Amino acid sequence: MTEPLRRADYLPNSGPTAVAPITAETVVEYIDGLAAFLGGTANVIMQLSLRPVGRGVLESTVDSGKVTLHPIKRLRTTLSYLAVALLGSEQERAQYRDAVNKSHRPVRSTSTSPVQYNAFDPTLQLWVAACLYWGIDDLHTRMHGPMDPAVAEAFYQYCARLGTTLQMRPEMWPADRAQFQRYWDEKLPERGIEPALRDYFNDLIDLKMLPRPIRLTFARLQRFLVTGLLPPHLRNEMRMTWTERDQRRFDRLLRAISAVHTRLPRQLRMFPINAYLFDVRRRIRLGKPLV
Repeated sequence: MTEPLRRADYLPNSGPTAVAPITAETVVEYIDGLAAFLGGTANVIMQLSLRPVGRGVLESTVDSGKVTLHPIKRLRTTLSYLAVALLGSEQERAQYRDAVNKSHRPVRSTSTSPVQYNAFDPTLQLWVAACLYWGIDDLHTRMHGPMDPAVAEAFYQYCARLGTTLQMRPEMWPADRAQFQRYWDEKLPERGIEPALRDYFNDLIDLKMLPRPIRLTFARLQRFLVTGLLPPHLRNEMRMTWTERDQRRFDRLLRAISAVHTRLPRQLRMFPINAYLFDVRRRIRLGKPLV
């Protein structure tokens, strides 16, 4: 089966790329709020396919952060992190880092854990940030076509904030898109999905944590989107099937969504990312918990 073109297909073959500046004010041109809904679950699967990250979620004792128990709150905190990391000021990022750190302190392996992990491990945060960037860029390419190479490089450099908003050191972020692609191509085949995680992911995909009317309405579409957005390697790990006909249907769906979405005013295109950023700023102003 022929796979659709991805970001890697547009990387420059050689030579430096002129970098256009991107700031928190201009990055909104390249972020779709809709992508958070379309690609969120597939991205979680990619993140947790690194076993220490997955085990950290499965074994976490922080019930307040579990999507299976508090799906709406978990959606808020996840999208709030994306909003602050990409659009927030340095002070807002520091405040959100402190709040996340408080939640992350208990997330560490025990003597009975099958693998060692610590939520403060910057190498694990590098993988999570890489998945977030890959997902944003992949969906942008699928829905709008490839960015101009100079813009794509500048956007990539900017997205280091997805990791540095926590403990990932800036020098850990691959130096350019070509190096990122080598990192991705090396690490992705090493990722796997153990049975306990597969069951956890299937419950997420099928929206088992939400009321029955929502499940009946959206679960089938959710499974179709997740299957289409997962890299083939992880799709196979999830024991999902995908045909050329599925791929054509998926491509048509994304083109149709894009045709409508690109015609919306910027504020609507940014929703709900802009709404969650507003909520974070409101919480900071009122002294309310951020996570």
